[in-house]
Amino acid sequence: MAKFDSLLQTLKPELTELNRIMKESLNANNELMDQIIATYLKTKGKQIRPILVILSAKMLGKVNDHVLYAAAALEMLHNASLIHDDVVDETKLRRGVPTINNTWDNHIAVLVGDFFVSTALSVGIHTGRISVLGALSELGKELSLGEIDQICNAQERHLNETAYLSVIRKKTASLFMKCVQLGAETGDARPEEIAPMVDYAELLGLCFQIKDDIFDYFEDEKIGKPTGNDLREGKVTLPLLYALNHGKGDDVKEMNDLVQRGDLSEEEIARLIEFAKREGGIDYAYAKMHDMQHQADEIICRYPDNDARKAFRDIFEFIIHRDK
Repeated sequence: MAKFDSLLQTLKPELTELNRIMKESLNANNELMDQIIATYLKTKGKQIRPILVILSAKMLGKVNDHVLYAAAALEMLHNASLIHDDVVDETKLRRGVPTINNTWDNHIAVLVGDFFVSTALSVGIHTGRISVLGALSELGKELSLGEIDQICNAQERHLNETAYLSVIRKKTASLFMKCVQLGAETGDARPEEIAPMVDYAELLGLCFQIKDDIFDYFEDEKIGKPTGNDLREGKVTLPLLYALNHGKGDDVKEMNDLVQRGDLSEEEIARLIEFAKREGGIDYAYAKMHDMQHQADEIICRYPDNDARKAFRDIFEFIIHRDK
């Protein structure tokens, strides 16, 4: 965490300008929209995705205004997806703050999310590159298809790691990949240098989602027990997938039958969570992340050693070990 905080300080000038671009671009001259957006922007999160854009430009080219506009566009598209996800999942809190759909209603939240999407495209135009607009539109499709695939997997009970990784590549890793790609492109990197770092970003994004999924198996400080939200929504993530397919206990068949049946009670969700832990699902998920980190190290170590390269490796370490 200390290394990540240090990185935030190092990138403070670029992030300050990024947030200025976002704030000005999202000004709607509409009292209600401006009120909602101002409140929303007060909880920005760690802004890992725009940081990847900036670091990619620093490592492979140079940071310029086009890089920051690309970063702002990607961050706004990401925020739009979060706002829409909160509607779909009926989420009440995000980062400990009431969601837009909770404070207002679903109708308002969808419209605010749409405003973020449109503004992202408008900001992308400032880069002067049609490829940036193409990448933003491709990303929007990938994020949507990832969510649809996840719903289909839940309905059709596709309980295998391949299907899971395909989903999280679309719904999470695709954004990380576009961040590195557009940061490099708008930073005038050489084309042959970009593709390997996009592969690096894919591994980083996969790990980000795996770690997010692990959180669902442990106590939430607000409720004092594992959240179980994924299982409640019919999503079977990596720790439980491993336990269902590789578990040795006497209750493996019973647990598989529970998941296949769906419509789980709170007691059944708790049993599945404990089953995943007992059968090594959490350990396997961490081993999977460390294997991906090793693959990523092999990629990035081909590049010249500099501060940006070190920062990429620090972010990978931070993502695996973060506590939320």
